[in-house]
Amino acid sequence: MSEFSAAWLALREPADADARAVELLDGLRERMSARTRPVIRDLGAGSGSMGRWLAPRLGGPQHWVMHDRDPSLLALAAAGMAAFPLVTVETRQGDVTGLRAADLTGVSLVTASALLDLLTAEEVDGLAGACVGAGCPALFTLSVAGRVEFSPADPLDGEVEAAFNNHQRRVHGDRALLGPDAPGVAAEAFARHGAAVLERPSPWRLGPERAALAAVWLRGWVGAAVEQRPELGEPAGAYLSRRLDAIAAGDLRVVVDHRDILALPSLPG
Repeated sequence: MSEFSAAWLALREPADADARAVELLDGLRERMSARTRPVIRDLGAGSGSMGRWLAPRLGGPQHWVMHDRDPSLLALAAAGMAAFPLVTVETRQGDVTGLRAADLTGVSLVTASALLDLLTAEEVDGLAGACVGAGCPALFTLSVAGRVEFSPADPLDGEVEAAFNNHQRRVHGDRALLGPDAPGVAAEAFARHGAAVLERPSPWRLGPERAALAAVWLRGWVGAAVEQRPELGEPAGAYLSRRLDAIAAGDLRVVVDHRDILALPSLPG
């Protein structure tokens, strides 16, 4: 299943909602309450799961600007916000990596979900500089952190995990992706630009109640590992079969580590 297909995004949305570190919103609400209609720019919005999660938790009138490359996903994102009568929405198609401080004038919050690990260090630094330069808080959730815990364990868990993490750090064209290094790189970039940074874990917890998600995730996780290390092919195939059988039997639990980051630039004066 494509990483960005509507079906995959719908399958993962409940797990994403449960995983996000809601306590980070305590540090954000005071900033947001000073605006009569805060403007939120959602980068890599996909089908809009971040908006559906965050808008009711912020409450009150809001205006969302949703960015993505896929027009069909943007249409879903806009339609999904109709459930919130005080929220207005606009969509923008295109790349989000070139934003500058001037582009964020009047923006109350920049947010994104599962985005940072797809960026380069230079892109993250540019985004941090833009947010801090505009005095705009940033909330980035569900960045892959590279650790997966299985219960029960299997001897091949660590080897597949390491290969997957290296796949996430691959060079794509001329871009060296951050993969699981993204949360640390982003926290350092925002701090370097002068923001206060708060970090919290936001793990997926996949048990029998989320067997469908666990099975699709596992196939993608092992597939990426084999793409990175083709010599894993035969043992990884047997490993995948064992793990899928355990998921189907309700005997496997998986914790997939993510990190959430809230960056708060200094208030003027």
